Parts: sequence; structure tokens; C-alpha cells
Amino acid sequence: MTTATTIYLVRHGVTSTTGKVLPGRAPGLHLSSTGQGQASTVAERLSTLRRPPTAVFASPLERTRETAAPISAALGVKTRIDKGLLECDFGDWTGKSLATLRRHRDWAMVQHRPSAFRFPNGESFLEMQQRIWSSIERLAAAHPGQSLVLVSHADPIKAAVTFAQGVPLDLFQRTVISPCSVSVLQFHDRTPVVLTINSTANLQELAPA
Repeated sequence: MTTATTIYLVRHGVTSTTGKVLPGRAPGLHLSSTGQGQASTVAERLSTLRRPPTAVFASPLERTRETAAPISAALGVKTRIDKGLLECDFGDWTGKSLATLRRHRDWAMVQHRPSAFRFPNGESFLEMQQRIWSSIERLAAAHPGQSLVLVSHADPIKAAVTFAQGVPLDLFQRTVISPCSVSVLQFHDRTPVVLTINSTANLQELAPA
């Protein structure tokens, strides 16, 4: 019997712009003191699992690497960078305030028909979903029977867990991924099972029903 591969998807902790700005891939954005505390808390949660993860991967951006650092320290492993875990490329919308973007004529499409939307001079939601899912499958296949932590961003994680559930991309905005929440997938012979989404509580009792 093949042992399942478990993927712990962790969103980075809060920054000074969380909920206010669409930072995208712009460099130089770091965790706030609150975000640092969140990262320490999720590190403790993951390190006390009965089967602690054996590898940690993170998006190249500062806020994800800073979230991964205490997780790696608690698990006694080194953080490895994977570009497939990057935030969506928001193109010309990068750095814009959410208050401004909510008044944009395309905001309704982003919320209700994201499968048809591409950020100006950036990535489409479909490309983002294909990228994150391909990365998850690649890393799972490279670590059969192991548990991995992947530190990424809200939209990629949201796109991944909804894809695993078979939820249409146009409905993925109905899922919430909170800062430093944990969403867990298990692969059984390449078939994903979703164990939890957006968890900020106890991870000890997760198992397929």
C-alpha cells in the first residue's frame, strides 16, 4: 500500500498592506510584527504534528520567506525556494489600493468570472491556477509518502484547493484563505483529497473520512 503524500499549504502572515493594497510580486514587502507572531504560531502548530513535515518550500517573495523561516527552524530543515508558488502577477494592478480597484470596471469580472480575466500586462487566473497546481503535483511526486509545507499566497492557495475539489474557477472567490492559515491536501496515487481549508485551529485530527 502506497503511503499518502501530505501537502500543507500555508499563506504568509500579515504585512502593513494586507487588506489595503494589492502588492502582487513587488519586492520589499515584509511581515509586520503581527505577521511575525502568526508565523511563529503556525510553526508551532506544524512542528507538534504526529508526523511533522520533512521539507519546506516557499515563494521567492520576502513575506513568504519570512513566514517559512520559523517553520523551517521548528522542523529542523532548510527552506527551499520554488517560483511556482509565487503570487499571481497582477501586472498594472500591482501596488494599487483595493479601494480604488473595487471601483474599476473589471472588478466584477475578477469576482464573478475570473476564468475570463487577465490582469493588464500580467497573468490570467487560469494561468495562475495551472502554475500552482503543476508545482504542487511536481513537489508531491518528488517526495512520495512525505509531508511538505508550501508557503504561498492567498489567491494561488485558493485556486489550488478549489481545483482539488473540482470547484469551477469562476466560483473560487467564494473560498477564504486567511493569513497564516493552513490548508491540507493528501495525494493517494496522484488523486488529491482535501483534508481542511483555511484552518487556524488544531491540525492533529486530520484524516480522510
